[in-house]
Amino acid sequence: MYLRRLAVHTTINAKFGTNGQNPCEQGRALYKEISILSGERRGRTPGTRSFARNLIRRWFAVGPFMSETALRNVNAVLRSERRSITAKKAQMRVVLTGPNDENAEVGRGKVGRMDQPAIPAVKAKSNSFAQAEAQTKCPPVVEIEYIPSEDLKPLDEPDVSLESLLATLDSKDWLKVLEGLDHVRRLALFHSSSMRRILNEVLALVVKAVKNPRSALCKTAIMASSDLLKAYNDEMLDILDPLLLQLLLKATQDKKFVCEEAEKALFCMATYISPGPALEKLRPFGSHRNPRIRAKAGTCVYKCASRLGVDGMNDYGLDQLIQIAAAQLNDQLPEARESARKLVVDLHAVYRQTSPVVSPVSKPENGNSETNEQTDPWEVFCLSSLNPLTAQAVLRVTCVAN
Repeated sequence: MYLRRLAVHTTINAKFGTNGQNPCEQGRALYKEISILSGERRGRTPGTRSFARNLIRRWFAVGPFMSETALRNVNAVLRSERRSITAKKAQMRVVLTGPNDENAEVGRGKVGRMDQPAIPAVKAKSNSFAQAEAQTKCPPVVEIEYIPSEDLKPLDEPDVSLESLLATLDSKDWLKVLEGLDHVRRLALFHSSSMRRILNEVLALVVKAVKNPRSALCKTAIMASSDLLKAYNDEMLDILDPLLLQLLLKATQDKKFVCEEAEKALFCMATYISPGPALEKLRPFGSHRNPRIRAKAGTCVYKCASRLGVDGMNDYGLDQLIQIAAAQLNDQLPEARESARKLVVDLHAVYRQTSPVVSPVSKPENGNSETNEQTDPWEVFCLSSLNPLTAQAVLRVTCVAN
């Protein structure tokens, strides 16, 4: 900075030493030249303006054009420049990018990074004008009410709502989408036959709303999906995959109220859809790369399997169910492991009720004699359905349970 200002002095002496200009014109030329040579276009920073002002005053104090009129003209030029800059800065805004940003050091005298210089003090406006301006600029406060399914009431004109339902759900105004989701819930619970013909389109738009980053809209869409599952049951099996994926994703979010609502919707899916087809839909998520999704899917698998009963488990296949459970016995999250253990215990109980008669098997002992020992059919079943390591993990769970 010292070398730069020394260069400014040298250039000014060479350029304005004896040019015979009018003092006011020379003052303007000096001010612009000093601003450019100081490295700041038009001298917008306070340091540059102060440096230019002091240098001009010093120049006229020792130069050949010293007079009160000349100095007054120079001061008038500087004041007009200051007023124009201040008027423009009044509309500027300081931008802080976060608590760890460099701007936090500005108040301690360190260099900060700002999009614009600091805002000068502005005279307060009158109360009436400030209130009118606040009413025009501030958006209205919207209160969202999440109505439980049991408190919903039928629509007065379901046919009229049904005609504009798809357009409302596809609107860019999220408040209109909220209104459309409310109509979807009421139509599903009280006028399900009317909406059956456009169920595919409605579910696609509901899934789109579930993906929305606005939490209020997302939660309302999840509540609508729960009501759709309650109303249409197995009719949604063919179009369930995208909704199931989104519900599992939302159930693993950090926002608690969205996560809880997604878990309720998954419980509705495991409750109102037939357990066999629901297990087929959930089975791929047991090997998902996201451990939290695996845990939520394992919980739903256990709920669906517990609805099968003894006959249902045998019909579905105990070997397939034991493979599903064993895959999550050593999972990363305890929620997944707990669901797998409970399913293994239930499968063991079902197998004991339907196990074949134990047959004696001869096994050599010490290579010399043979003794008749009974083999556990559950152990044989596990070894035949699983690899040895996984079978041992399943047998440890059942031994502890017994």
